[in-house]
Amino acid sequence: MTYDIIILGAGPAGLTAAIYAGRAKMKTLVISKQTPGGQVLQTERIDNYPGYPKSVAGIDLLNNMHEQTKSLGIEYKNAEALSLEKKGGKFAIKCKNSEFESLGVIIATGAEYKHLDVKGEKEFTGRGVSYCAVCDAPMFRNKKVAIIGGGDVALYEAAHLLKYCSKLYLVHRRDRLRATKIMQNIVLENNKTQAVWNAVPEEIFGDKLVKGLKIKDVKTNEIKDLECDGVFIFVGIKPASEMVKNILKTDKAGYVISDENLKTSLDGVYVCGDVRKKMLRQISTAVGDGASAAFACQKYVEELKGIAYK
Repeated sequence: MTYDIIILGAGPAGLTAAIYAGRAKMKTLVISKQTPGGQVLQTERIDNYPGYPKSVAGIDLLNNMHEQTKSLGIEYKNAEALSLEKKGGKFAIKCKNSEFESLGVIIATGAEYKHLDVKGEKEFTGRGVSYCAVCDAPMFRNKKVAIIGGGDVALYEAAHLLKYCSKLYLVHRRDRLRATKIMQNIVLENNKTQAVWNAVPEEIFGDKLVKGLKIKDVKTNEIKDLECDGVFIFVGIKPASEMVKNILKTDKAGYVISDENLKTSLDGVYVCGDVRKKMLRQISTAVGDGASAAFACQKYVEELKGIAYK
């Protein structure tokens, strides 16, 4: 069977692309190695998604998107796509025990936050551990938080957190930051901020929710507890583009480069969501990407089949 469109990834971008493809009557398959929802499933509450002034649980929002795709007849395959190859006018996508064929492809594999890999990080993700201050900062109003990182992303997120929290511990493994000076000034000159230099996280602890962070002084090896209600981790992010970076044009970090219509360097392949090179990575921008990528891919497929409206 040849599908009209195969979508790789089932986060907000991939699911939105599936909705638009389904409504356009495109024969569509979504391939995802994870449960539909992506990183959003780690977010307990979303306060900045349009239409939900009282917030919405990440799992509820994505479940609704998933149900909407199923009502449109979208097919799903729980598998990891291993390779993408263009053969003539079609694409072959290989998984471990299967291969699928389509006329167009949408890459929506997302990105992954780099983790600390310390005790308690996984257990408390969504219960005090966060990788998105823009998403979760309002939950820590008048509370103490720790932020791990020293780059621009960490400092931008810290500046947002300072609008809500009562105390912000900025934990960094060195005695200076690599972020731009203007961002350093905004964060370090705020009287809510306490810099914790030459320190690395050893453990995140709590009961049902985060209660604190164990940190180690890299010079003395002394370990002490830092009492806080939340731990925000910004030690880097990496795009999930390993499978396609040898056939699609990417930047140095691995983000897939596209034009304004989400078209990649390979004709017939479109990209949306966090795996794409862009300025802002949010659910709302992923949804917009998904809609645009699906519309563009639909037009490509219709041209290929000779049924495009002219």
